[in-house]
Amino acid sequence: MTNRHGEFIWYELMTTDMDAARAFYEPVVGWTIGATSGMPGMDYRMIEAADGPVGGMMQLDADMIAHGARPAWIGYIGVDDVDATAVAIEAAGGTIHLAPRDIPGVGRFAMAADPHGAPFYVMRGSTEGGTSTSYSVDGVGHCGWNELSSPDQKAALAFYLPIFAWTNPDSMPMGAMGDYRFLYAGDLRIGASVEQKGRPAGWLHYMRVPSIAASIAAVTAGGGAILHGPHEVPGGDRIIIGTDPQGAAFALVGGQ
Repeated sequence: MTNRHGEFIWYELMTTDMDAARAFYEPVVGWTIGATSGMPGMDYRMIEAADGPVGGMMQLDADMIAHGARPAWIGYIGVDDVDATAVAIEAAGGTIHLAPRDIPGVGRFAMAADPHGAPFYVMRGSTEGGTSTSYSVDGVGHCGWNELSSPDQKAALAFYLPIFAWTNPDSMPMGAMGDYRFLYAGDLRIGASVEQKGRPAGWLHYMRVPSIAASIAAVTAGGGAILHGPHEVPGGDRIIIGTDPQGAAFALVGGQ
């Protein structure tokens, strides 16, 4: 794995109906999603952009739902050492929901949450030299932005920055919302954090599409809902935030 420590390397949709989610997201984002499992021993569907895989989709079973799991998109953060990172997460006030374990031939991973409850995975791939391009600012069908919403931005950054070697060298004033703080892994800008008091903490992963207008039409036709947008952002792109028919929040970024 050649992605540096702290880069996002994969995105996963946890859902209650994979066939319905596939029917929704293929026209909304332009992905090709497996109709059957792409992994032995479990029903895990691969999500592919035109130039290769960017994520996966897994079914929430009754036991997961009974323990509080709900449809959601969750990002994987690449790390040098999964076990050491899991120890650091707990020491900093985070929670390990799934202890470090191996996926044969794929890598080692753990599922965690920050001190405010925002979930994420950490992972190290088993193949040295392979580079994930799941996060690609300009790649259509790839994630183009990762945004952390937290009720306490200062505390959230105090958690994430030392664990993942992220930096926040610049910010953008957002008026009453405070600063929109950009996050970097090395010289790669991976996203930003925003403070939203009174709302649950969470990550939004913005998938890049060719046309926001076309995606809005596909969301509506597919039974999803648009919660915010379209809004223009610096650089001329537009964004929307919505929910899919199973209730998972999603975000899109793209041109007209």
